[in-house]
Parts: sequence; structure tokens; C-alpha cells
Amino acid sequence: MQVADNMAVSIHYTLTNDAGEVLDSSRGGEALVYLHGTGNIIPGLEDALHGKTVGDKFNVRIAPKDAYGEKNDAMIQVIPRAMFEGIDELEVGMMFHADVSSGSGEVTIVKIDGDDITIDGNHSLAGVALTFDVEVVAVRPATEEETAHGHIHGAGCHH
Repeated sequence: MQVADNMAVSIHYTLTNDAGEVLDSSRGGEALVYLHGTGNIIPGLEDALHGKTVGDKFNVRIAPKDAYGEKNDAMIQVIPRAMFEGIDELEVGMMFHADVSSGSGEVTIVKIDGDDITIDGNHSLAGVALTFDVEVVAVRPATEEETAHGHIHGAGCHH
């Protein structure tokens, strides 16, 4: 059975950056299970998996535009410390949910200069080329309910 739209696909993967640092891996744990063709994983990886079958192993390098996008400088801004009312200690690296121009999102504190707090609304992997070492471990037709909901149900699902 081939990976195609509306198929439940299970993969093991190791994700690295161009420096070879491991950023994430499913190996040694549960496989990642997703519904193919619905944007549940980054576009470049979904494209690379299309047509693969159980047992296929491959490496693919995904450019930033087909992963988490290019870094957008408009999503970096300086705001006053007063915007963090009720939070006594602020540190670089802290993440917060916030209302951003595209709706609800996550921002990260990237710099603190007195009462000026620089936040970044870009995904932490924006602008980063990603390399996946992938093994397809299972492919099955999605159930009607999974297709209707746009994600896989049950063990290994990550919705």
C-alpha cells in the first residue's frame, strides 16, 4: 500500500539541522502517525513521503520555505515589560501564548534590555533547513471518522 491522501501513515524519523545536531526523533519510542494529505506535517516532508511504501527508508533535506517558513523580521518586536503584568521573573527563552496578527500564537522572549522586552513570534525552526532520516513503518486507509476530523485517532496519534 502506498502513501497517498487520506491514508494513516506511521513513520519513525530523526530530524537534524545542517550542523548535524539531532533536533527530534521518534526512534526508541512510538512512531509518528498522521493523516496524509491534510497538512498535519510540514509540506516538504509530506511531499517526500507521497508514494512511499512500508519498509521504505530515505533521507530528505527540506528547505525552510517547505518546513516552518523563512524567518519573518516583522514578527520580532520590542514591547514594554508592563505587558507581562503578574509575571515577576522574565528570562530569555520563555515562551508565551499571545494574540498575534494571524490569530493565537506563541512568542519567545529573545532579549531583555531593562524594561524593553524583545519577543519573536516566528516558529523556533523558521529559517532552518531540516533533514529527516525516515522509515515508513505502516500505511492503512484512514477511517471515515479520521478523514472527517482531519487527523488520526488512537495510539501514536499526535493531533
